[in-house]
Amino acid sequence: MIGIRAISSYVPELKINNIEQARALGETDDFISRKIGAIELPCMPEGMDTSDMATAAAKKLVSNHGLSLDMVDAVVVVTQNGDGEGLPHTAAIVQDKLELSGHVAAFDISLGCSGYVYGLSIVKGLMEQAGLKNALLITADPYSKVVDRRDRVTTLLFGDAATATWLTEDSVWKFGKPMLDTDGSGAENLVVNNKTLHMNGRQVFNFASKQVPKQIKEFLLNNSLEPTDVDMYCMHQGSASIVDAVARRFPEVSERFISDIRQTGNTISSSIPLLLERFLEKNDINRIIVSGFGVGLSWATNMIYRED
Repeated sequence: MIGIRAISSYVPELKINNIEQARALGETDDFISRKIGAIELPCMPEGMDTSDMATAAAKKLVSNHGLSLDMVDAVVVVTQNGDGEGLPHTAAIVQDKLELSGHVAAFDISLGCSGYVYGLSIVKGLMEQAGLKNALLITADPYSKVVDRRDRVTTLLFGDAATATWLTEDSVWKFGKPMLDTDGSGAENLVVNNKTLHMNGRQVFNFASKQVPKQIKEFLLNNSLEPTDVDMYCMHQGSASIVDAVARRFPEVSERFISDIRQTGNTISSSIPLLLERFLEKNDINRIIVSGFGVGLSWATNMIYRED
């Protein structure tokens, strides 16, 4: 069965001091530490583009996990902020930069913070239907392209990063059937107009704190699982306050909801695989709920589990 073999990431060395940025916008240090959670935000440097971050993450799979690029049958990039004006698709540019064979499927998935959970099932389905052996699911969505640094609602939240997940049959971590939901009536709460991101933070928070716990509970029920049967809950790191709000809905396992946003901020579709990269090697973890939510509005939940 196709699953996750390894995950690698690229985080830009250029960092924005979020404490200083918040003070300049009239916010307190306490607001950053308790509500936002990010004390610094990685930022894609001038001269770099989305495909460069994606390529850097993929190359770490080669150097750190023994992937041979000759093996790759598909490259799928989750992004809504691709190279240039979005045409051609960023995955094609990544295919060229990695010098992959022309016999490689390459396409983008235009999803935001739910994109990694969606992407796992999309790529797995493609591989099974087309008989592919090895695929790269890449997340790279640099919001620095669309954030107005004068807008306190967005500039204090978002950081840039990219991840690459190697999907293959020779894998320890498997995943099953996801739950996927959409509410397009909330689209205006997180939208880009005139190349600038606009967000109604209160509405996005209310959506996430209500719908995400509901979906996770339904997922557990559908799979005959109790909350205590899951070793770790790996949510999209929208903000420290969102993770805390969802965790409080599961008091018996609230400490299993991982929050780690201090050095990265909200990295959109990369936030879940950034966490997974750190925890998949831990021997005491066998079941992980992954839940992504945001722009769309869209939310998605699945479980990855260890199969020795």
